[in-house]
Amino acid sequence: MKKIISTLCIVAFIFTICGCEAQSANESSDVAASVESSKVENVSSIDNSTPSESLPEPEPQPKPEPQPKPEPQNFTIKLSFAGDVMLASFKNQTTKGSFNEYAQKNPPEYFLKKVQSVFANDDFTTVNLENVFTDSDLKESEKDHDPAYWFRSKTANTAILTKGSVEGVSLANNHTYDYGYQGYKDTTAAVKKAGLNFGNYENIMYYEKNGFKIAVICYGLWRPNGVPTIKNLIKKAEKKSDYQIIFFHGGTERIYAPEEWKVKACHDLVDAGADLIIGNHPHVLQPREVYKDVEIVYSLGNFCFGGGKKPDKNTIIYQMELTVDADTLKVQSSKSEIIPCYVFTGNTNNYQPVIVTDQKDKTKILNFMDGKTKTPY
Repeated sequence: MKKIISTLCIVAFIFTICGCEAQSANESSDVAASVESSKVENVSSIDNSTPSESLPEPEPQPKPEPQPKPEPQNFTIKLSFAGDVMLASFKNQTTKGSFNEYAQKNPPEYFLKKVQSVFANDDFTTVNLENVFTDSDLKESEKDHDPAYWFRSKTANTAILTKGSVEGVSLANNHTYDYGYQGYKDTTAAVKKAGLNFGNYENIMYYEKNGFKIAVICYGLWRPNGVPTIKNLIKKAEKKSDYQIIFFHGGTERIYAPEEWKVKACHDLVDAGADLIIGNHPHVLQPREVYKDVEIVYSLGNFCFGGGKKPDKNTIIYQMELTVDADTLKVQSSKSEIIPCYVFTGNTNNYQPVIVTDQKDKTKILNFMDGKTKTPY
């Protein structure tokens, strides 16, 4: 019995072993099949088709042409100058036909009405103011020459200048102290209150546009020994400005040609750096000269002039226009213009300058100013 049981166990064991081997074989076969299938799948995922044609290369673009540099931005400054402006009467008199009588009867606009459009269309207008403005009853200062004259009027007459589009005045002349230091103080106070720029022996007048600064040096030039002081003022102004103008007062009255010493003095001032020179005081016109590319006008004559009923009639407005580089603030070019005017119209002074329209008179004044004739008449 035991022998039979042993034999059965052996047989069962053999069958168990054989079954495991068969199962192992089957599993190996499955793995192999799986690997083979994976290979097939991997192979089938490879793209064996013919590669597509390459895209054409883009055509080369032309190089952009260099852009021209922008033109420099320039601006202009137009300056106007007129001569002796005396908005007063002798010793403040209001006699018939005097300036002060006209000022009482007419509004401030009356006096510069016929030239106001010229002044309104420039940037800066400068005149030589030859009288005292005061509302006080001041005594005339002593003078060491004969004949002697004193001129004053009320401070409200500053409106004649502002209504006439004048921006600046020179007080560096022989009538500033007609009524002493108090008269001088009253005048400067009235000018300041009116909003006017001014220059005198102590004060250089400055104008400015778009950062470009102009110095107007107002000073007396009575003899050659005044030149060194003005040269020093030029050096002082050069530190604060880009363009220096000498607006002087001096010389012999009522002569149509500048004295030799005055010509030499102005040449010396050009050599010292002045960019423009304009003179006053003779009460008549004196010609223009160009020296080393700098213009010199030796006398502008009278303008709105309360100093007499029949002053010398011909005068001018002198204009200088500067073209300035906005980046460098350097003057690129300049041009001047002379506008012939009458001090008055009619038989006696009506204190109302007017632009000359008569072509013959206009030509006479222009020819004289360019040195072609000896008088402007």
